[in-house]
Amino acid sequence: MVLTTSSVAQDTAGNAPHADTVAEKDVIDILLGVLKKDASKRGPAGQKHSGKLHLSGSPAIEYSLQTGLSFNVTGNIAFYTTDQADANISSILVAPMFTQKQQFVVPLQSSIWTKGNLYNFIGDWRFLKYPENTYGLGGYTKSENGYKLDYDYIRFYQFALRKIGNDLYAGLGYQLDNHYNIKELTPPVGVITDFQRYGLASSSRSSGLSLDLLYDTRRNSINPDPSFYSNIVFRQNMQWIGSDENYNSLLIDVRKYLHPISGSRNILAFWSYNLFTLGGHPPYLDLPSTGWDTYSNTGRGYVQSRFRSRNMVDLEAEYRFGISRNGLIGGVVFANAQSYSEMATNRFEVAQPGYGAGLRIKFNKFSRTNVCIDYGFGLHGSSGLFLNLGEVF
Repeated sequence: MVLTTSSVAQDTAGNAPHADTVAEKDVIDILLGVLKKDASKRGPAGQKHSGKLHLSGSPAIEYSLQTGLSFNVTGNIAFYTTDQADANISSILVAPMFTQKQQFVVPLQSSIWTKGNLYNFIGDWRFLKYPENTYGLGGYTKSENGYKLDYDYIRFYQFALRKIGNDLYAGLGYQLDNHYNIKELTPPVGVITDFQRYGLASSSRSSGLSLDLLYDTRRNSINPDPSFYSNIVFRQNMQWIGSDENYNSLLIDVRKYLHPISGSRNILAFWSYNLFTLGGHPPYLDLPSTGWDTYSNTGRGYVQSRFRSRNMVDLEAEYRFGISRNGLIGGVVFANAQSYSEMATNRFEVAQPGYGAGLRIKFNKFSRTNVCIDYGFGLHGSSGLFLNLGEVF
């Protein structure tokens, strides 16, 4: 089984094995051993050559509560735009996916850095044909009341950020969420659904300009060492640029990584992901919802779209530890809590906790990329398997 991610780590010397420890092993070393190949010849790229393309691709099998089993083919282009030693790696990734639940997803995601890391151009473009369940609005909804929707979805997010200080960037963006062919396939008989009450339509469009402030001290976004990350995005959707409604929102995404024990390489990680509707009336499918962050990772223990409302707060903590001395096997324990405001009061009244544990298998020791296999639990019997390549946050 091979899994894929849209994240690409920076190629830093800090990812190399330490000379005073047991030699690190990864899945590639194991495969080379099986094939009777010399794994000692492996090594990270020692120099950075601008313009040289590093191409990779692989088929992948994935699983999530939302999609069931899925199959995709991932293609990645990685390159440097300068030969400078501290240059960040640029990447373009495409990963079309077909799922057991008859969903079709084509994402194209990019992060392009210019010379001196002065500018960062970030893109998130997607097409989805996406039957899924919806459960209503607020934090008191019940899983047994879920029913199936179907819709097509085009996302076009593009940001341009400029460096304004050490690890600090600011910029502008354009964000489009276009849902069409929206249908309630199995609504409850004789009941007005929350979707109908809120405003069911066959299509919806949110089109807006964004202000983006980013502070990021991570040197490896796939598997961060002690560092700090904060991203604040204000989005103003406006009818004059094609939005159905004038409304605005604020995203606050904060992450902290630390060594809880001196001398240990284990990581204690915290994540706060919060999305607030400041004013106006967003379309139902554009409201904050479980698992609709960039990489669909919030709220492990619950299916994607399980909760939805005008405002959400999600808090997560995870302890990452080694198991084998050679770094091949590790583990995690995690806990989270998400809360959604109630439509009538706009207040946060109830939290939905989740928790679980997982296994980490080192896929690439130089980028420190792990295959992540987690099992999460939520309230009222909610549970499921969550797979990823690279850490969840």
